[in-house]
Amino acid sequence: MGIITKSSIRNYSNSLPSYRSATMLFSEAHKNDRSTYTTSVFLSHSHLDADYVKDIVAFLRNQGVSCYVDWMDDTMPEKTSGVTAIKIKEKITDNDKFIFLATNNSLVSKWCNWEVGYGDARKYLNKIALLPLKDDYGEWKGNEYLQIYPYIYESDSSRGTYWVKYPNGTVLSFSEWLKRK
Repeated sequence: MGIITKSSIRNYSNSLPSYRSATMLFSEAHKNDRSTYTTSVFLSHSHLDADYVKDIVAFLRNQGVSCYVDWMDDTMPEKTSGVTAIKIKEKITDNDKFIFLATNNSLVSKWCNWEVGYGDARKYLNKIALLPLKDDYGEWKGNEYLQIYPYIYESDSSRGTYWVKYPNGTVLSFSEWLKRK
């Protein structure tokens, strides 16, 4: 599998035309205006990976996707609490798809693992996917239980082409997966 590297996703966002730059796409995400997008995604991630969230949001928005990121939501409490959990549950339910930014940081995060469990219950197999993201020279550790989910990967033969592979071997283009209801 062509696990996406941090430099690959950074290069992707840097290669966007200036009018579609990562900074612009990320700032648009603060508005969280879902009316101009056909699909919305809840992005589960570790806050320790915040440097890469901007690039992931740019990647998703460039695919025509509205992307929800909890720390961009002004209605979230400053300190995590039960209210945070309730709001996250609402946002997972409200968005069409659930993507887990699966990094070595998020794999050990109690919040991320909780979100994956809730996302699994609400989104089922056709609306949930992992986006494994590894360090350029490191290893992506993964977890056994994550093998039950589809994952997003970059084609080894055609850089910049993304696919979703299901545990049963079915493969869809990423854009096809996004359109699937």
